[in-house]
Amino acid sequence: MTTSPAISPNHNRGAVSRVRTLWTACTAHALHDGYTDLIYLLLPIWQVEFALGYSTLALLRGLAAATMAGLQVPAGRAAERFGGRTVLAFGTLSAAIGYLVAGYSGGLGGLCIALIGIGCGLSTQHPIASAAVCRAYGDKARGPLGTYNFAGDLGKAAIPSGAALLLSFMSWHRMLWVVSALGGAVALGVALFLPANLRPEYKPARIQHRSVAPRRGFAVLLAIGLLDSATRMGFLTFLPFLLKEQGASLSMIGTALALVFVGGAAGKFACGWLGARFGVLATVLLTEAGTATAILSVLVLPLTPTLFVLPLLGVMLNGTSSVLYGTVPELAPAGRTERAFAVFYTGTIGAGATAPILYGVLGDAAGPHWATIATAITAAATLPLAVVLAPRLPTGENLPA
Repeated sequence: MTTSPAISPNHNRGAVSRVRTLWTACTAHALHDGYTDLIYLLLPIWQVEFALGYSTLALLRGLAAATMAGLQVPAGRAAERFGGRTVLAFGTLSAAIGYLVAGYSGGLGGLCIALIGIGCGLSTQHPIASAAVCRAYGDKARGPLGTYNFAGDLGKAAIPSGAALLLSFMSWHRMLWVVSALGGAVALGVALFLPANLRPEYKPARIQHRSVAPRRGFAVLLAIGLLDSATRMGFLTFLPFLLKEQGASLSMIGTALALVFVGGAAGKFACGWLGARFGVLATVLLTEAGTATAILSVLVLPLTPTLFVLPLLGVMLNGTSSVLYGTVPELAPAGRTERAFAVFYTGTIGAGATAPILYGVLGDAAGPHWATIATAITAAATLPLAVVLAPRLPTGENLPA
């Protein structure tokens, strides 16, 4: 008489822990990305409320962005020392308190203090939550990371739009108090539900690969991430002007951007799983070549066909990031996944912030069409780097199937 193998309690607990980790990380990502984009909604309000100029508004936005980017690495190191759950919960609470302070602010000084606090809190999410998902799923983390990245796009859509709805029947001060309370609830959820002391279960082959040349592989991966982020932010800077040249109205431009963002959200979700199925090299070659081709097509197509291309462009434009994020733990030194993610996010966020400035200089000198062509060339520049990266990945896992 034969019996089916029993499922051990440890296996069941591990599966529950993985799912709980993923959903907690997704919730944190949605809140933090929504908090980041909420600032764009608040800038026009603060301009009227406090009679601020555009340079001052840019300073306010820059305070939060610079603080968030600059503290990614310290956040990763803090997680190694105090635990990811503690640092992420504290960071989420810090961001919530920052918005609470902003709601009570009566001038520029209070807003500056609030935004620095918000940036400090937001710096904790990307390195820690990404690493938590990787540690929970080990060798099978690429697909869940795509889900995690998709959650961030949901937060970007939900929180600013929800805040705009609240503004229809309450002041911006009270709206920020509600937003702050939401952040406090998520911080509590992170403290209660994110498992502590997660450890990845890597295969021996992967550990052996890590001992060969992880630094060179990570440097190539980071270079691809920098170029990918520069392409995305540079192209989005010029897209409204290209559409305006084609005769698009302001409402049509808004619709076009929404099509790109919807495609981008789908790309982040889908490409993480595609990377797990077909490998890093095949997926990056597909998405980056597709990005360059779609960007060039926007330059030559009339308005109506362009609108049909934009969702696919969004898939390609954002999809690469999920594949790259899923590769970070494979090239990180053992036990330092948070620090590797922190360095990677610092670089990509920094590239995304500086690229529009560089492309803008080119646009002023040669026109928006040539600046847009430059973004397509930047996307194409990742293709040889992807070929260089492939041999440095774990053998047999990330080459084309």
